[in-house]
Amino acid sequence: MSVPVLTFFNNKGGVGKTSLVYHLSWMFTELGHRVLAVDLDPQANLTSAFLNEARLEQLWEDEQGASNTIFRCVRPLTEVGDLLDPQLFPVASNLALIPGDLALSGFEDILSPEWPASMGDQNLVRPFRVLTAFWQVMQRGAAQHQADLIVIDVGPNLGAINRSALIASNHVVIPLGPDLFSLQGLRNLGPTLRSWRALWRRRVENWANPAFPLPQGEMKPLGYLAQQHSVRLDRPVQAYDRWLNRMPLEYRRSVLGEKADTAPPITQDPHCLALLKHYRSLMPMAQEVRKPMFFLRMADGAIGAHANAVQVAYQDFQRLARRVLKEVGLGTPYPQPTQQEALLLREPPKL
Repeated sequence: MSVPVLTFFNNKGGVGKTSLVYHLSWMFTELGHRVLAVDLDPQANLTSAFLNEARLEQLWEDEQGASNTIFRCVRPLTEVGDLLDPQLFPVASNLALIPGDLALSGFEDILSPEWPASMGDQNLVRPFRVLTAFWQVMQRGAAQHQADLIVIDVGPNLGAINRSALIASNHVVIPLGPDLFSLQGLRNLGPTLRSWRALWRRRVENWANPAFPLPQGEMKPLGYLAQQHSVRLDRPVQAYDRWLNRMPLEYRRSVLGEKADTAPPITQDPHCLALLKHYRSLMPMAQEVRKPMFFLRMADGAIGAHANAVQVAYQDFQRLARRVLKEVGLGTPYPQPTQQEALLLREPPKL
C-alpha cells in the first residue's frame, strides 16, 4: 500500500507556501506522525530551510556524495538507466528530507514529450516510468523512513514538473494571499487540476496491464488557507477583507467545479482551513536559528512579547495541522508527549 502524498500548490508565488510546508512538516511530527518532506521546487527553497549553507554546498557539489537529491534519483532516466533509491537527510527522529536540486529544472524537457507518448499503443514502460518517477522515488523514501505521510513543496507554475508532482498526489492544499493575484490564481489553478486529473485517468486506463504500480492521481482538494506575512489577518483592513471574502465563491467555482452563485464569508467557510496571522518578527528570528517559529526559546531571543507570540504560533499551527490530518484521514496515532518529552522533541538538530 502506498503512503499518502500531500502537496501544497499554488501557481501564484509569494503566498508563503514553502514556509507553510516547513512548519507543518514539523507540526505533523509533533502530533506523532512520521513525515517525509520532498522538495520538488527547482529553486530548492524548502531544502535551504532545512539545511544550512555548509550542508547545501556539500550536498550539491559532491556528485558522488552519500545523499541523492531528487534530481540525482531521476537523472538516469535522461539516458538509459533506471531510478536510484534516495538517501534521506534525517532532520529529526520522525522527520526526513529528500533534498531539492537547482538542476531539477532540466528534467522538464524529459517529462514533456512523455505526456503525449503515454497515450500511445506501443511500449508504454518508458513514458510511465518517467511520468511517475517522482512518485516512485518518494514511495521508496517513505518505505525507508517508515513514513505515514509524504509532504511536497512545488514551484509556483503549471509546468511538466508540477504536473508529475500532482499526479503523484492524493491531496492538495492551496495557500492564498488576500489579493487579486491569488483570486486570479484560483481561476487558473482549479481548471488545470481538474484537467490533469481527468487526463491522467485516461492514461492509466490506456495501459491495461501496467508493468509496475501507478499513482491514482486523485489530487483531492482539501481546502485553502489565507496567509500574508505583512498583514494582520485577525483584523484585516477593508481592501484585504474584500479579497478574502471573494475566495470562498471562487474556490467553489474554479477548484470544485460547482455552479455556485453564493458562498459564506471566509470566516464561516468549511473549505477554509485557516487564516494565518502575521507573526511579527518571529520569522526572521526562526530563520536565523534554523528552526520553526513555534520552537523558538529564550536562548534564541524569544522573550517578552516574542515568547507569547511563539505560543500563539504553536497553537495556530497545531490547530491547522490537526485539521489537515483529519481531512487526509490520519489521526494522532500516539498519546501526547509529557512536558519534558515535548521540550526534547522541539529542539531540532543543527543542520
